[in-house]
Amino acid sequence: MSYFRTVSRIIVASALLLASCGGGSASSSSNAGLVDIGAGLEGVAGLQATIYAGGLTHAAAFAVDAQGRLWVATADYSDRGKDGVYLVAATGATPVEIVSGLHTPLGLLWHDGTLFVASKTRVDAYSALQGSRFSAHRTVLTLPTGVGEVNNIVLAPNGRLLVGISAPCDHCTPASKYSGAILSFTTSGTDLQVYASGIRAPVGLTFVPGTSDLLVTMDYRDDLGAKTTGDALAVVRAGTAWGNPACYGQGGAACSGVPTTTATLDRHAAVSGVAVVTGQLGAGVGTSAIVAEWALGKVQRVALDTRGSTSPGNVTPFVTGIKNPVAVSLAAGNALLVGDWSSGTIYRIGVAP
Repeated sequence: MSYFRTVSRIIVASALLLASCGGGSASSSSNAGLVDIGAGLEGVAGLQATIYAGGLTHAAAFAVDAQGRLWVATADYSDRGKDGVYLVAATGATPVEIVSGLHTPLGLLWHDGTLFVASKTRVDAYSALQGSRFSAHRTVLTLPTGVGEVNNIVLAPNGRLLVGISAPCDHCTPASKYSGAILSFTTSGTDLQVYASGIRAPVGLTFVPGTSDLLVTMDYRDDLGAKTTGDALAVVRAGTAWGNPACYGQGGAACSGVPTTTATLDRHAAVSGVAVVTGQLGAGVGTSAIVAEWALGKVQRVALDTRGSTSPGNVTPFVTGIKNPVAVSLAAGNALLVGDWSSGTIYRIGVAP
């Protein structure tokens, strides 16, 4: 079952419960201070939004290659094996499907001339692009059936790959050690290790530039309604255990020994993509993690300290007006790209001239 289908079904039930209880956001729910920044969006003053590309319905993951071109993976509401990877060669260019027939690809990474694609139960590598097709393809990693959603993939400073794997259930204890975990392996797919465990849904992964701090967006349990503390952004270090399903950010004995998160986000928000800016968007944004909340149509800003990510951050609205934001990535020209999963529109956000 698709990540988006699973989340959507649970979000509806949770939203009804929150409304009946008068519940709301654990983070800032106000859009106060946001202004019109163009392209139908409201955002932080001093920014400008334009449309970078369209026609990419269900855009779920981004990667930028060495030539500065945008690659987009699409992941449908239902897994029908018809998802793909598209190339957007330049601003306004028509997307070209390069890889087809995929199952829920939620992670893309360009490294050393190779495109790594994380999708249902696997990671694949594509290289030697010729026209609109890759002439070389290899399977990097195959995971057990039913392990859970395979999410974002990143390159660690030590040259290994990391990928987030959701638990295959909302609040059970998974049978596989690879479920509800972040996995580490070589670019050839060998030496598979559990990097961190007990994370219900580690969806977005990114390293803070110049550090070994891995920032991860975490979707917490959805069966608790208003009792949940909210989804989270956290620095996840090797060897840490995060206590799912007993610990979901509430503290107390159930969370004894569990690391502290960097920020608490909205309840049942289906937090997804994350990117770190370190001044590219001006002093008003500064050094921040930009986090997409798919279910609530918000893009949030989490202020980080000058070293990057080690201090708890304040959460404030960054951009609204995108129905279902998922993929977030830095792009050439000191800009940020944000994709709307519903409309297939990719927005470019930069400093206003």
